Amino acid sequence: MSKANLIDGKAVAASVRSEITARAARLLAETGKRPGLAVVLVGEDPASQVYVRNKDRAAEACGFHSVKHTLAADTSEASLLALVTQLNEDDAIHGILVQLPLPGHIDETKVLRLIRPEKDVDGFHPVNVGLLATGARDTALVPCTPAGSLALLKRTLQTPLAGLNAVVIGRSNIVGKPMAALLLAESCTVTIAHSRTKDLPEVVRGADIVVAAVGRPEMVRGSWIKPGATVIDVGINRVPDPAKGEGATKLVGDVAFAEAAEVAGAITPVPGGVGPMTIAMLMANTLTAARRQLGVAPEPELF
Repeated sequence: MSKANLIDGKAVAASVRSEITARAARLLAETGKRPGLAVVLVGEDPASQVYVRNKDRAAEACGFHSVKHTLAADTSEASLLALVTQLNEDDAIHGILVQLPLPGHIDETKVLRLIRPEKDVDGFHPVNVGLLATGARDTALVPCTPAGSLALLKRTLQTPLAGLNAVVIGRSNIVGKPMAALLLAESCTVTIAHSRTKDLPEVVRGADIVVAAVGRPEMVRGSWIKPGATVIDVGINRVPDPAKGEGATKLVGDVAFAEAAEVAGAITPVPGGVGPMTIAMLMANTLTAARRQLGVAPEPELF
């Protein structure tokens, strides 16, 4: 029996989406406009198809104007860039998301940088990255997974994060670096750890908050966790599950859940933790982008 409180990402995400739905309805009543989200999928990657389908459904459930563009895997880079340009100019579209990864013949950086920063609901454009890094979170669009992770932290701890020691394991541009920037903005003392960190277990043991985003199944062991720490597991890894039969698999995080749950004060499960929050924060970013583009005053932050 685990001792840690289980952080229910599904429940928090449902609460966030409910508030977004209400705010979208108010925006429609005030302006006659719905938040517009365009999702672009290139190719037939099964995981990407699932992600895009879930994002499309979430947008429709929130009352958004939702558009999905599905392109063949051999779509040329020029054709994709032309579509992004078209969406940039479409006043009914407030957020543009190009699902990654893209086929190898397409330059992801070129595509992502073409998206107008104010419509970049993934938060990957250098302008949004720079705004977040320089402390201007109120004018940036923040990457969805770090934003969802922070929302879970704040709702779980229900006290200011200021002064807490946080260790982010992983230095990716998508999760690790923006997560560190968000925690710094909350006045945490932040360490970014990675594959070359010396004595990683000892570094993690000093953390009040651990965010694991390294992409290695169950790498973070229970013995690494400080008693009472809060653990946010961003990892989603598919591994063999012999107990269910030959060829069967299961999803696990970057943290050895059973071990860590015996020590931590609170921990996210995989699945059902950070994942649902990522889509919820995509909806939040789309609503924020719509309000800004329509010249409507901001509402209180959702995280």
